[in-house]
Amino acid sequence: MRMEISLTQPEGLVVSPAFSHVAVVPPGATTVYVGGQNGVDATGSIVSADAGEQSLRAVENARIALESVGAGLDDVISWTVLIHQDADLRAAYGAVASRLAREGAPPLVTAALVAGLGVPGALIEVSAVAAVIRN
Repeated sequence: MRMEISLTQPEGLVVSPAFSHVAVVPPGATTVYVGGQNGVDATGSIVSADAGEQSLRAVENARIALESVGAGLDDVISWTVLIHQDADLRAAYGAVASRLAREGAPPLVTAALVAGLGVPGALIEVSAVAAVIRN
């Protein structure tokens, strides 16, 4: 029997192409946690004052982190997206949403506007939980 990770949209909850509501990871899967990633380069410098550019870089940083342990963006089952209250929300979330979307069941997504982030000048922070079944 092949184990599978299940992302579902239960009956009675809104159906969205952008997110699922429930993730079930079977025993034996490897869980990968990616801590908060900002729109910074490898030196820790903010890549731009533009929220969209920071968003794309934050997701790229998450991709790099995932790939360093043999996972990828398609393995993410849950994203947390924090957007600074002064950021252009459409630019920040719009850029992230385009990178989080995928065929089939989408991941879980939690997003929030926040008063501040730990990195000065950061307009967005993303973190992820991924699950990988290794056969």
